[in-house]
Amino acid sequence: MGHERAQVHHSASTWRQPSPPPASPARDALVRSVATRVLALGTGRLLVGIDGLTASGKTSFGHELADRISAAGRPVLRATLDDFKQPWRDRHRYDRESGEGYYRNAYDYDAVRRLLLDPCRTPAAASAALCAIDPLTQRDHAGETAPLTADTVLIVDGVFAFRPAIDAYWDFRVWLHVDPELSVRRGAERDQHWAGSEAESLHRDRYLVAERVYLAEVDPVPRMDVVVDNSTFTTPRLLTP
Repeated sequence: MGHERAQVHHSASTWRQPSPPPASPARDALVRSVATRVLALGTGRLLVGIDGLTASGKTSFGHELADRISAAGRPVLRATLDDFKQPWRDRHRYDRESGEGYYRNAYDYDAVRRLLLDPCRTPAAASAALCAIDPLTQRDHAGETAPLTADTVLIVDGVFAFRPAIDAYWDFRVWLHVDPELSVRRGAERDQHWAGSEAESLHRDRYLVAERVYLAEVDPVPRMDVVVDNSTFTTPRLLTP
């Protein structure tokens, strides 16, 4: 007997990216296999983290995974860590421009825990916020919540998802692997419409430097449940059993 598709709740952020169109049978099969592994963890609430270099395809993979899990009848909350950054009005208080400064200071992990992760980990909690501060408009969405049920699956994508401040929350960890130069190229192409000629240096000198600090300090990849080579969107490959 088939399952009735459950709802996927998304963030209210204007930074939200659309769900990608179907890419290939190979990609669909890989996403289905990851969804099967997530669902095998049990019928209670589950928290899934998706990480990887900037522009490795984390948000798209999160949307695809959410689609497969909701098709199995499990309600899904979709969130991205970019919706939990420190507000721009406070940027004069810290370094957010350098690579190391971006890693140390850009994200508000207290807000991530308080608004999103702690409610999802608390059986009595009935809702969670999927966005704190909109990265583009700077509007505060912390008061807007999505419902939590006993079997909700939370899927969160974002860089630095497995740093110590929030690493213990995840039931299932996914790493999307791409080469650093591909990350820079993809990111520069994606962000050229707002960063212009600075897009490549932004990715090479800030985001990639931040990622290298993260990888050196935290070494998250050995703890992953799944590592996916996402270099080619139509033919991703599992790098873990």
